[in-house]
Amino acid sequence: MKSRIESLVRPEILALRAYHVPPAAGLIKLDAMENPYGWPESLLSEWLETLRGVEPNRYPDPQGEALQAALRKAMGIPSDMGLLLGNGSDELIQMLALTVAQPGRKVLSVEPGFVIYRMVGLFSGMEYVGVPLQAEDFSLDLPAMLEAIEREQPALVYLAYPNNPTGNRFDVDDMVRIIEAAPGLVIVDEAYAPFTDYSFMGLLGDWDNLLVMRTVSKMGLAGLRLGYLVGPTPWLAEIDKVRLPYNVNVLTQVSATFALEHKDVFDAQTQSIRTERGHLFEALGGIEGLQLYPSEANFILVRTPAGRAGAIFDGLKERKILIKNLDGAHPLLADCLRLTVGSPEENAAMVEALKAVMA
Repeated sequence: MKSRIESLVRPEILALRAYHVPPAAGLIKLDAMENPYGWPESLLSEWLETLRGVEPNRYPDPQGEALQAALRKAMGIPSDMGLLLGNGSDELIQMLALTVAQPGRKVLSVEPGFVIYRMVGLFSGMEYVGVPLQAEDFSLDLPAMLEAIEREQPALVYLAYPNNPTGNRFDVDDMVRIIEAAPGLVIVDEAYAPFTDYSFMGLLGDWDNLLVMRTVSKMGLAGLRLGYLVGPTPWLAEIDKVRLPYNVNVLTQVSATFALEHKDVFDAQTQSIRTERGHLFEALGGIEGLQLYPSEANFILVRTPAGRAGAIFDGLKERKILIKNLDGAHPLLADCLRLTVGSPEENAAMVEALKAVMA
């Protein structure tokens, strides 16, 4: 069997490891940038009543028209822009790659960045080009980015805004320079839009190669797996051709439409997370040995004393707290841990555990 696998599977796939999601049962889960707050009981009851009208024996609306209308209203999507739904933003990244992939085509992003850009580029047969961020503050290295764009002529450029896993928001003028220099599409990934006051959504149409991608996961709907892509209709019409039929299931469509009609509930939750982010940053600053990086997302990147990230991660896990160990993921992330902002109680537990582990 092994020889047959090796003869049939592409070498670049053989060399990969599958994307790993660690088990979290029984742990305080602060590793995946999830909203820690559940739905109010009154909202749960109304939602469940809404689901009574779902016909699971029927295929969902292939375009998700009701959901698209709810997204346009709730998220301030420009009326003259196209809108495309995905099974999470991961599927949209895959659709983008499938639309433009040809031998020799390249996808470019910053490093450290969202690993799915690289993975999906490789899956689709494209070459991935990563441009390192500035070591001191994870800002864009604009000369290096412009040089790489000129040299590589990428078909796709991804800029996460704010960036994952570093949490910072790139300089707007630098991003504009990149959009104007890029020969292909530039996708501004605003997965963490609920936690910052800045967006490129209102700039759509200023450049014919700019798209904005978002997800509803971080606002508190991660279990629904819904992403959306916004941009000029001619572009989205081409990308829509590679979308598999009925890619957004009926439960997601109905549930997300319902949730967006109650967006004020989730806005209040994300505002609480933003407030807690400030409190957590202050509390972490009182722990000797940690270097903190400012964040406009719902997580905080910290650098531990040299060589201690693994032991600190393990020590927290022993205390039933799960975070993300980024040490070894990229040279610029040496000794780094990523801490999701949880509820006040979860954050307090994590801070106390960190103090104990680092004592």
